[in-house]
Amino acid sequence: MTKKLTITLDEAVYEGLYRVVGPRRISRFIEQLVRPHVIDEDLEAAYAEMAQDEERETEALEWSDALINDVSDETRRSLVGQFRSIRRWGNPEEASGDLS
Repeated sequence: MTKKLTITLDEAVYEGLYRVVGPRRISRFIEQLVRPHVIDEDLEAAYAEMAQDEERETEALEWSDALINDVSDETRRSLVGQFRSIRRWGNPEEASGDLS
């Protein structure tokens, strides 16, 4: 996908671009100059390669699922979660000896 960009150049710079690069080629010329400074193509290739590693992707998915479960457990350990627990099941100190 391409995007249109309006830039401001000194008149002499524009005339030089027009004369040296040629009309209707300035955008491509500027993109080729700028691209290596703003896009890390090696990083994109590395991410694509990692995505192809099914064992690594499976391990990452298991890790993220476990992390989500840890976060959902935090609600139960919080003060609000403890009060909900007391309301639903009675006093948790009687069962476990403490509220934590």
